[in-house]
Parts: sequence; structure tokens; C-alpha cells
Amino acid sequence: MKLETNIAKMIDHTLLKADTTKNDIVKLCEEAKRYGFASVCVNPTWVATAAELLKGTDVKVCTVIGFPLGANTPETKAFETKNAIENGAAEVDMVINIGALKDGNDELVERDIRAVVEAAKGKALVKVIIETCLLSEEEKVRACQLAVKAGADYVKTSTGFSTGGATVEDVALMRKTVGPSIGVKASGGVRDIQSANAMIQAGATRIGTSSGVAIIEGKTARSDY
Repeated sequence: MKLETNIAKMIDHTLLKADTTKNDIVKLCEEAKRYGFASVCVNPTWVATAAELLKGTDVKVCTVIGFPLGANTPETKAFETKNAIENGAAEVDMVINIGALKDGNDELVERDIRAVVEAAKGKALVKVIIETCLLSEEEKVRACQLAVKAGADYVKTSTGFSTGGATVEDVALMRKTVGPSIGVKASGGVRDIQSANAMIQAGATRIGTSSGVAIIEGKTARSDY
């Protein structure tokens, strides 16, 4: 299957494993520069390193907030966001308070997202990870609606660290819910050209994957994240 036009510019080249070393981050950034990926997505401890390695390029530094469980307080997520931006992050992917959503506590979910949006305002894009594998269809819709209401730039399917990743059906539902005005990021389990194209055709405007090189080279990665 052929690649969508300039798919590299839709990929967040991702490395979020706990045992990541500096050499791993150097390799990630070199690959991102070589293939022209949209960003590298790294844990907060690596933001400053990645920002230095990518200085003078078009590749952005993306990081994760409240990751991977989303169970931090809004105040903690806001601080983490500000700190990441100070260290060079241009995009932040925050995990919602999943338990609050399932409890029907929409006020807390919205306040949680808004805390990150306000901390990042004018400085970084905010992507909201709703962790679709843990949600019912109604909860997925509600999470997306709350993300839009709170002013997020993107909604995102998954952390890649829970019970499942992105599906075409979830991406399509999320795109239908948020409309054309904000981005949809498919993340978790996207390992080859076929799956990347399917996500894009379903409405994804960004792909989060550790398999970016394999996708561009037309191969299938053994694992993702």
C-alpha cells in the first residue's frame, strides 16, 4: 500500500519506555531529523535533551503529562506542563482523569484538561489522551466533548500502556464527535503503512508511534511503544 502524501509530517516519533537511555534519545532525534517527522514524543525528563538535539530543525519536542494513568491532580498536571514548556516542549499530550470520567464527574475532567490548556496557552499544543480501550462509546464521546469545551488542540486515542491501542472505529468516532476543527491523534499499535493509512482515512491528523521508521520504509515493526 502506498504512503499517504508526506506521512512523515504526521508522525510523532515516540519513545516512552521506562528504561530509555540518553543514547536512545539521541538515536530517536537523529531518526526524526532524517525522516522529517512532526515531533519526537519523550518523557519529561528527556525534554531538555531532545530540545537541544533538535535545535535549528523543524522537528518539535512533544512530551506527556500525567502519564500514563492520568490520576494526578489538575494542579500537578499544570505544573508539569509549565516545567516541560520551560525545558523546550512545544506539544504536550495529557492523560485525562479516567476514573472521574467513568464516575460521571465531568466538572473535574473538564477542569483537569483546562488546567493543562491554560498552562500551555500560546506556548504549546495540547493533545488530550482519553484512553479509549477503557471507555464505553458514550464515555469516548463525552471525553472528546469535554476536551473541545476545555480548549484542547487535539484528542488522542491511547497511551499505548493500557489494555489496547488505537482502532479505526475509535478514530472515526472521535473525528465525528470533535468535527473538523481540532486534531485527532491515533496512538498505540500503529506499526505499518496499512494501519497508518487506515487511521488517516478514518480521520486521524497525527500518528503516535515508535514504528515511524518502519512505516516510512514500508516494513512492519514487531512492536509499538
